[in-house]
Amino acid sequence: MSESASSLPTAFSLVFAAAVALSFSLRLWLATRQIRHVARHRDAVPAPFAGAVTLEAHRKAADYTVARARFGVLATAFATAVVLGWTLLGGLDALNVAVRDAVQPRFGDLAYQLALLAAFALIAGVLDLPFELWRIFGLEQRYGFNRMTWRLYVADTVKGLLVAAVIGLPLAALVLWIMAASGGWWWLWAWGVWVGFQLLILVLYPTVIAPLFNRFEPLTDEALAARVRALMQRCGFAAKGLFVMDGSRRSAHGNAYFTGVGATKRVVFFDTLLAKLTPGEVEAVLAHELGHYKRRHVLQRMALMFAVSLAALALLGALAAQPWFYLGLGVEPNLGAPNDALALLLFSLALPPFAFLLAPLAAALSRRHEFEADAFACAHADGRELASALLKLHADNASTLTPDPLYVRFYYSHPPASERLAALAAHTPSTPLPQPT
Repeated sequence: MSESASSLPTAFSLVFAAAVALSFSLRLWLATRQIRHVARHRDAVPAPFAGAVTLEAHRKAADYTVARARFGVLATAFATAVVLGWTLLGGLDALNVAVRDAVQPRFGDLAYQLALLAAFALIAGVLDLPFELWRIFGLEQRYGFNRMTWRLYVADTVKGLLVAAVIGLPLAALVLWIMAASGGWWWLWAWGVWVGFQLLILVLYPTVIAPLFNRFEPLTDEALAARVRALMQRCGFAAKGLFVMDGSRRSAHGNAYFTGVGATKRVVFFDTLLAKLTPGEVEAVLAHELGHYKRRHVLQRMALMFAVSLAALALLGALAAQPWFYLGLGVEPNLGAPNDALALLLFSLALPPFAFLLAPLAAALSRRHEFEADAFACAHADGRELASALLKLHADNASTLTPDPLYVRFYYSHPPASERLAALAAHTPSTPLPQPT
């Protein structure tokens, strides 16, 4: 090996370490800005909301936001340490050697690679478990949002593992087979399989997967159902059914959404949402969700996701053949066994620190779509009802009214309340803010 070639792993290690450090530093800086900004405005409701939001609700939202941000800093620090542990500190290399020596001689290459992927996923899940438990039973519980019981949590976890095994292992086996059998263009075939899988999930999720975790019952409020059907008819949208989901079993947060494609399309309301909003507000929220479909936001996001995944797989196709990619990330490539599973895992670990800088672009696109969906809702429902619903949901979800502007630009997929309500007022100039109840 030439001197320049032998220096490539070291150079890549340094580039990767720099990307990890930059990503973590930027996350920490943004979180610090958010904490300070929200805390600074904790004791005064912003003037535009003075008649609609109580000081008590405003303070609760500020405290919840700060607590989540501080928790996020700890989780991010731990996740960064885990990434370095898996890569530059040799964790994945040690796991690979142990799994390969135990499985590959007796069961072959494919079984070894599937075992490596499964072992990595299980260990990663165990490492993340304390943070997940604290988020649910600590943070969310403290602010009155958690309704998950330990029994339900265990049941969800077991079901999730079974679903992941039933769906994930065959998909992984197929991708690994393609990587081994398709030569240098394997990534294009794998991308086609992944796209097909994503489309299949859109069909299966509403009727097969989601009912494993939640109960879905037909909407029994005939007046509301008639109002929703009239809205859908005005908008030229057809759905197979209107359903209420028992979201209150797990959380006090509310939501409504569409799911499925074609004949499987459903309108789903969280029971918590129906308990908090008036029929007019529910109609306005649903009109907003319809706006995403009618403005083709769902198709645009899917197309973007497919394009990004194609570029990522093409990049992986180039990197997977380079020894410096493995060595630079702390792993000795296999000599007597395939490296495809290793390449997939290393890529999943290495990509996020580099891709993090693209987060503001994705957030900006999402916020633009939210504004467009709000405008659609104002054209097909009552903008005053949507403004009222948004304020109720902000209060019930303890969403801060005073986020740090730079934090918003970097992370927020939805516009902050001040910008969103100002845009609604522009569409419906006579819209007053609702009074607190």
